[in-house]
Amino acid sequence: MTYEIAEAQLLRRGVRLEEIAQIVYSLQIAYHDDLTLEQCLDSVKAVLQKREVQYTLFTGIALDELAEQKLLPEPLQSIMEADEPLYGVDETLALGITSVFGMIGLTSFGYLDKVKPEIIGKLNNKGSDIHVFMDDLVAGLAAAASARIAHNHKNAATYSQK
Repeated sequence: MTYEIAEAQLLRRGVRLEEIAQIVYSLQIAYHDDLTLEQCLDSVKAVLQKREVQYTLFTGIALDELAEQKLLPEPLQSIMEADEPLYGVDETLALGITSVFGMIGLTSFGYLDKVKPEIIGKLNNKGSDIHVFMDDLVAGLAAAASARIAHNHKNAATYSQK
């Protein structure tokens, strides 16, 4: 049930799961030449099935929406409206998503946060909407889904004790 709510909230904020899957694909295709966009979408959906990921999304989306409605107390309202670069809480919240699949998610998140490809960049250049959290949450989802693919790929090395 909460999976559907999370997907609906992403859609309401202008984010389709297919857009996140495209970012995952761009992160992983260099390592897995047989990778499909469908596999990337499946990975995004698997990450979104995790309850802690859903709760993180609900929190970040709520804060963005409250800021748009000018319902946050000061100075938080002004910080959100300015998308203050030193705020950092948005990245901190998104890191909770990336950590679901280990350190590789962290490095991918850092890359996505810096480069801001595709939908992440569109959200960051928000226009009249406030997406302080949303761009980072999407980057976190993409990074976690990418790390999930890396961990689960058939060519991932396995080692035994000698």
